[in-house]
Amino acid sequence: MKRITLSLALSFGLLAGAAAQADTLLIQRVQTEQGISLPKRGATMAQVEAQFGAPTQKFGAVAGPGSRKRNPPITRWAYNNFNVFFEYNHVVDAVVVKARPEEIGPAPVRN
Repeated sequence: MKRITLSLALSFGLLAGAAAQADTLLIQRVQTEQGISLPKRGATMAQVEAQFGAPTQKFGAVAGPGSRKRNPPITRWAYNNFNVFFEYNHVVDAVVVKARPEEIGPAPVRN
């Protein structure tokens, strides 16, 4: 019985250590990303391209079903370190991409 308890305790300790290490790495990455310059919400496509240059890839606009007022077209531009999302011609969000596929965080965009 003591052997099983000790085995479980060691296993849990190793797993907890791995999770803590992953969390620490993600926290460190977020802290270093705070220095990354991203497009500001409300900036136009022309302003983003003037400040950050041409994106590595431009994705076509995607709109939801129904009226354009309720489901406006959303366009995504991909840069090396971040993605920019536009509603019509203005930035609604900019998101930093993962450093590695195994990094914990939001699921990557599938094309």
